[in-house]
Amino acid sequence: MKFATKAIHAGVEPDTATGAIMTPIYQTSTYVQSGVGIHKGYEYSRTQNPTRAALEANLAALENARFGACFASGLAAMDTLLKILSPGDEVISTHDLYGGSYRLFNTIFAKYGIKFHYTAMNNITEVEKLVNSKTKLFWVETPTNPMMNIIDIAAVAAVAKKTNAMLAVDNTFATPYLQNPLDLGADVVMHSVTKYLGGHSDVVMGSLCTNSEEIAAEMYRIQNSSGAVCGPQDAFLVLRGVKTLHLRMQRHCENGEKIAKWLTSHQAIDKVYYPGLPDHPNHDIAKKQMRGFTGMVSFTLKKDTIEGAHEMVAKCKLFSLAESLGGVESLIGHPATMTHASIPAEVRKKSGVVDSLIRLSVGVEDVDDLIADLKQALI
Repeated sequence: MKFATKAIHAGVEPDTATGAIMTPIYQTSTYVQSGVGIHKGYEYSRTQNPTRAALEANLAALENARFGACFASGLAAMDTLLKILSPGDEVISTHDLYGGSYRLFNTIFAKYGIKFHYTAMNNITEVEKLVNSKTKLFWVETPTNPMMNIIDIAAVAAVAKKTNAMLAVDNTFATPYLQNPLDLGADVVMHSVTKYLGGHSDVVMGSLCTNSEEIAAEMYRIQNSSGAVCGPQDAFLVLRGVKTLHLRMQRHCENGEKIAKWLTSHQAIDKVYYPGLPDHPNHDIAKKQMRGFTGMVSFTLKKDTIEGAHEMVAKCKLFSLAESLGGVESLIGHPATMTHASIPAEVRKKSGVVDSLIRLSVGVEDVDDLIADLKQALI
């Protein structure tokens, strides 16, 4: 099946009891057994739930994966993957990653003896310098949040295979509609399902997908043991959202590209970060591994102050000032004081997250209205 067909049909069957075309919300904690250990594949909803199982199968199909698991949040999904590691293991990560990921690495897992290295992963030479016998995981975001850097997944996969380490890719910004990391050599794909996959700003969820039986066994064991699973209502909402993922992403990409190009010509803008622009670093790699350039755009103001950035975002009317991204409505945020505030200022600025950096999640509204809103806010 091609993508649009998989988005609507993969993992989903009409309800056998009623013929309902939509997967029912199995709002139950437990399941009656006809005898001890004799059941219909479901015992307890932390371990298995039919609504969640349908979504897990659907997301796995979209990522060309054999196994999928859904969690209470993107960070819960990351937490599960990191629990596969052991004290003394080392992780190589991009230096410009989501602030919540950085916080999870540094304030939770670092104190359990896991060492994290941060580098510019868009330069494979810098990645190779950090590899040693203790390297067990490469953590990649591409495009990165919020600098929109592009990392060559196949190149990092080649390095990971030499060291017998896992390569995990946060595919939140691209979605499986634009990019399939497993096809490029990654071992695991993570999504903050909250964002584009849900698509309607009404769910918090995360997911992991893999083709490795060994990784999947650990993933399901930890999912069940730690219990950070999503509820059936949320699974239902994401199944609904995914059905229009291909349609929404087409519009997100169209609007994002038009706004990025418009911003490059505005006198108040210093730099625009969007992988669809020909002068974007690693633009050629983006064209090779992606099928479009997403609806995320970041830019800096010539007036490089927090006050100037706060003044600009406050003037927007259609772009709502809010955390998160990927919904049908356009959002605007100031990473330094919002999504990336947990990263120390000196670390933040080295990766490009300066005081005047602003991040847009371009929605599916009429692009002329969105440009008009930015225009009046930049005066």
